[in-house]
Amino acid sequence: MDKIVALCKRRGFIYPSSEIYGGIAGFWDYGPLGVELKNNIKREWWKKMVYEREDVVGLDAAIIMNPKVWEASGHVQGFVDPLVECKSCHNRFRADKIVDFTCPKCGQKGKFTEPKKFNLLTEVYLGVTEPKQKAYLRGEITQGVFVNFQNVISSSRVKIPFGIAQIGKAFRNEITPGNFTYRSREFEQMELEYFIKPKEKEGEKTFVYWKEQRINWYKSLGIKSESLRFRKHADDERAHYARAAYDIEYKAPFGWSEFEGIHHRGDWDLGRHKLNYKDLETGEEYTPWVIETSGGVDRTALFFLLDAYSEEDKRVVLKIHPRLAPYKVAVFPLLANNQELVEKAKEVYRLLRASFFTAWDDRGNIGKRYFAQDEIGTPFCVTIDYVTIEDDSVTVRNRDTMKQERISIDKLKAYVKEKLEV
Repeated sequence: MDKIVALCKRRGFIYPSSEIYGGIAGFWDYGPLGVELKNNIKREWWKKMVYEREDVVGLDAAIIMNPKVWEASGHVQGFVDPLVECKSCHNRFRADKIVDFTCPKCGQKGKFTEPKKFNLLTEVYLGVTEPKQKAYLRGEITQGVFVNFQNVISSSRVKIPFGIAQIGKAFRNEITPGNFTYRSREFEQMELEYFIKPKEKEGEKTFVYWKEQRINWYKSLGIKSESLRFRKHADDERAHYARAAYDIEYKAPFGWSEFEGIHHRGDWDLGRHKLNYKDLETGEEYTPWVIETSGGVDRTALFFLLDAYSEEDKRVVLKIHPRLAPYKVAVFPLLANNQELVEKAKEVYRLLRASFFTAWDDRGNIGKRYFAQDEIGTPFCVTIDYVTIEDDSVTVRNRDTMKQERISIDKLKAYVKEKLEV
């Protein structure tokens, strides 16, 4: 874990937010490579969940909504964690995260206040004069979908069963943020709310279907099967809105950890917002049930990095799926002080950059350049050498195998494209 944290800062994936002023707990900034990784994850998710389906449409709702939304949804009352304070050092923690009644900060045992309920919603105040209107930064992106349920039906040709997908920021006033970006106060979610008829068999069938769809998506992008598992929520553990819930967990260095939930929300949300669906063909009217898939973009990015990290001999390599890698290809002139090689390399660089996010590197020797690209997960490195000048072919090196092959420049784009589509 320490190695990943160091790599993320050193190579421009993730920085502590506002670090020059001491930072702020639970907030992180994504650097030049980190933002590419996150965007690639979101792009792949949207492609799978929206573009490849005929029964799902997209949405981008506002971060701040009328506070009545959160009252109706039950979050003002039920979105809580148990809070305790150590009587020795006065630090506060989630009661369910205290192991053997020992303070994680000072090590004292058994000296805690009685648990109190702590609401996770982050308050904001709107207006220019007092008293200002109290509102909330959304604690989940889900409610933006539900309050727009009728709008989507009225403006689209969707019919039950159908889904609404959304990616966006959410905020939770976490008591103890930690484990790098895993538990943050500002984070991004990618969610699907899938609406079905309120029937038990259909609910069970759809719930199982989306469980398998979601875990298989992570596997298809390279996360090892043995690092993933489902965990069922106990009755006393489920959120206030859930009829049933499973987590997809990853075997992280800090233990099995949830990063996507599949929830059977029943008619909780649409019922609380007093929203129904009317089938225009049959005249039937009912409150749909909802099967939800809710994944964390930041947690997913962290686990992709952890799963891809490898140390081999003298190199560190991120064996991340090529479609998720920040740079798809890097271009080098064999010698940085040879003008003919540099000009030819620039030509190849411009050719590839028109289609793929491409890195340019002419620093140091070729071996160090390869290893530098391995460390940030670049799948392919293209080297322009003296043979290139003679026959217009280049050397393409594979990140994972380190094998090299000669490819004609006129076939280079097609070669990279084919490899990325696997």
